[in-house]
Amino acid sequence: MRGYKFEIFTAEIERDIREGVLKAGQKLPSVRMLKERYQMSMSTIQKGYEHLVLLGLVESIPQSGYFVSTRPALISTDRVSPLIVVHDPVFRNHLEATTVRRDQRHQSAFHVAAPGDVVMPQKLLLRTMQQVVREEGAGLLRYYPFDGDPELKAKIMERAALYRTPIRMEELIITDGALQALHIALASVCEAGDLVAIESPCVFSMLEVIRVLRLKVIEIPVDAQEGFDVDMLQRACDKNAIKAVIVTPNYHNPTGTILSHAQREALLAVADRYDMAIIENDVYGDLGFHGQRPLPLKALDKRGLVLSYSSYAKTVSPGIRLGWLAAGRFTERAEQIKFTLGSTVSPIYQEVMKRLLSGTSYDRHLRAFKMQLAKNAYQVTHILADSFPKGTSFVTPSGGFNGWVKLPKDTDMDLFYRQCEKWRVQFTPGYTFSFSTQYDSCFRIVFADRLSAQKIEAIRAVGQAMGA
Repeated sequence: MRGYKFEIFTAEIERDIREGVLKAGQKLPSVRMLKERYQMSMSTIQKGYEHLVLLGLVESIPQSGYFVSTRPALISTDRVSPLIVVHDPVFRNHLEATTVRRDQRHQSAFHVAAPGDVVMPQKLLLRTMQQVVREEGAGLLRYYPFDGDPELKAKIMERAALYRTPIRMEELIITDGALQALHIALASVCEAGDLVAIESPCVFSMLEVIRVLRLKVIEIPVDAQEGFDVDMLQRACDKNAIKAVIVTPNYHNPTGTILSHAQREALLAVADRYDMAIIENDVYGDLGFHGQRPLPLKALDKRGLVLSYSSYAKTVSPGIRLGWLAAGRFTERAEQIKFTLGSTVSPIYQEVMKRLLSGTSYDRHLRAFKMQLAKNAYQVTHILADSFPKGTSFVTPSGGFNGWVKLPKDTDMDLFYRQCEKWRVQFTPGYTFSFSTQYDSCFRIVFADRLSAQKIEAIRAVGQAMGA
């Protein structure tokens, strides 16, 4: 069986730790030092260290390096099926690969999951902000209610009612974006050391929230065609005390899949059977290319087990840090946690979104944005099919702006990323979507901006270089 390149040095470190040559707390060689010693890439050395962290042999201390773990290595038990792996979350520093936009005057960036500058309604937002400042004046400098402006909450509830999702005023909390909503939801139902189920692949930001809250995870596969594996979740619940499951039923990031109605009913049934909270990420729900907006899980919830959240960073602008959480029966705890994270969300953002939702401008923008995304998805599908090596797989999403690409298993990924660097293309590496290494041959492509001729040519150039 073909091994990993990093095993050349990880086997030595593992042996020395187990034999006592390397002592608990001892600092290990830096990534750069091992790169020079073994003539490997930085990413290969990094993956090797992450492998040792997952084994429980090594600890990563930010800005200090890697050290021999002071805790005993994890030992597998027979409580978990061989198909279900329980991990202790560890920090993987992939921030640059998922959020940082470098100088883009000569670069094709497809790695940041947010609307691009060209499709963002810049004039509408700036004009509305100016109107808000003129009308509200010094009122914008004061505290707003800690759980959000009641008029804004009413507008959100009105929109939810249009797609048959009843949300009560008292359960709705305005948050500083979707990530804060996820943090509040998880902290409302879990304590450190609790076990949660997550989608796999799963976005880096979610994995980081889980790490910060010191939770353990079971990764449940999301197939690009079948979606979230509810049957595996059921088996995991049979053998483990899972406190919550985090799902994106509408246009999952990164695969773009959508749960069928039968899958939604089955998921709710599992949650009901085990009294397990469902934390629903619905940030892409408004971005379907065709037909009616898909229902959130919240619309089908009868017991208050679903904590549903969304934001306007994906539909309007990443700079509008405003989201919301409908916390169901966990509202009291969620309110307490929200208060400790900051007593109010930016008043100007609340006022801007209240005005956009009060008229027709938000819906007009959505229609134009979705048309552009559908066009982009079609283009990307054909570029990948025409230019990338035989055996590359990609399923065209029906909404959102994320695509999941799986390269052939024998692909030299170091060569792939060197070609990306050469052609100044940025995709999101697959290894950022899991605590394991199972997605190393995958990458995410974000098509949330207009595809210029330069960007199209850059994608083609990388694909053709890999097929050469």
